[in-house]
Amino acid sequence: MHITANFDAGNIDIINADDKKDIQLAIRPDVGSEFFQWFNFRLSGQIGEQYVLNILNAGEASYLEGWENYQAVASYDRQHWFRLPTSYKDGKLTIVAELECETIQIAYFAPYSYERHQDLLATVQVHPLVTLEHLGETLDKRDLTLVKIGDGDASKRNIWITARQHPGETMAEWLIEGLLYSLLDSDNATGKQLLDKANFYIVPNMNPDGSVRGHLRTNAAGTNLNREWQSPSLDKSPEVFYVINKMEATGVDLFYDVHGDEALPYVFLAGSQGTPSYSDRLAGLRDRFSEVLKLASADFQSEFGYEIDAPGAANMTVATNWVAERFDCLANTLEMPFKDNDNLPDEEMGWSPERSIKLGEASLIAMLAVVDDLR
Repeated sequence: MHITANFDAGNIDIINADDKKDIQLAIRPDVGSEFFQWFNFRLSGQIGEQYVLNILNAGEASYLEGWENYQAVASYDRQHWFRLPTSYKDGKLTIVAELECETIQIAYFAPYSYERHQDLLATVQVHPLVTLEHLGETLDKRDLTLVKIGDGDASKRNIWITARQHPGETMAEWLIEGLLYSLLDSDNATGKQLLDKANFYIVPNMNPDGSVRGHLRTNAAGTNLNREWQSPSLDKSPEVFYVINKMEATGVDLFYDVHGDEALPYVFLAGSQGTPSYSDRLAGLRDRFSEVLKLASADFQSEFGYEIDAPGAANMTVATNWVAERFDCLANTLEMPFKDNDNLPDEEMGWSPERSIKLGEASLIAMLAVVDDLR
């Protein structure tokens, strides 16, 4: 038997692997911070054998509610991801794997690798309306890349989409993949009409360093990027610094920041209702966007979500709140589950890359519903 996390986005420490019925593991915290919950490793063993993996420090993880009714994901081919029997008790997360092939990859959610990220950029750049712009370098000297889609017509609306500020929330980049391919599909009337009305500025991965390092929530400096929008810095949060600089150059008419939530088993929006300048105009746009997204995707709902901030009480270091206030625009955080969508449960797959991709496609319909009235 062999266990390794020595690969892109890998995260696990081996405490004791002498007994296949009690393999003892621990999740490594994000470098420079207290956050941890993301794990991603490969187990090699004998076909037909059952292996019991115990993550001993699960009780110290960042979001303990995230383990309730949670099932780990696994894949033999790194394409099809399914759920494994998983339980949480007395601070220990137990995953049971009975091997159908010699090697299985087990993760907190289906990884979106840095290589796949590069493939996504390379694939979309051949479209005549797409330009890739290098915004700057991360602390680990990786590229922060902006996908620009449109003809640059200044009379059009400017739609900004960001994903993976929190690198362990890989469902966010799966959504971006679906959204991008749908938007650029010449047979997709929704995409074509949107591009007649708007220019798109999309950052598929805001945190490539944290993604490769196997972090849950922070960048190479241990910084939570989604608490940096009020005062980003080149030494702690260059990713946010560069994106804000570009936003100032283009303006923002609609902002969509894509995330995943560890605890809540639903798809939902978190808006900017608590910002100082929130208005009836923005409330109307948000309501319309939400109602259309419900129609476009039965996975989306508006009954369950975060508590809405009181007027003027929003945390202005958060992307959605800062962008909404700075540009007086419709801004939403989209959250997807790590577990399953309790409204439409899928015992084998739970929430999945495929459902994230479909939600990206549906998001375009909601954007089309509001684009004419953004200004």
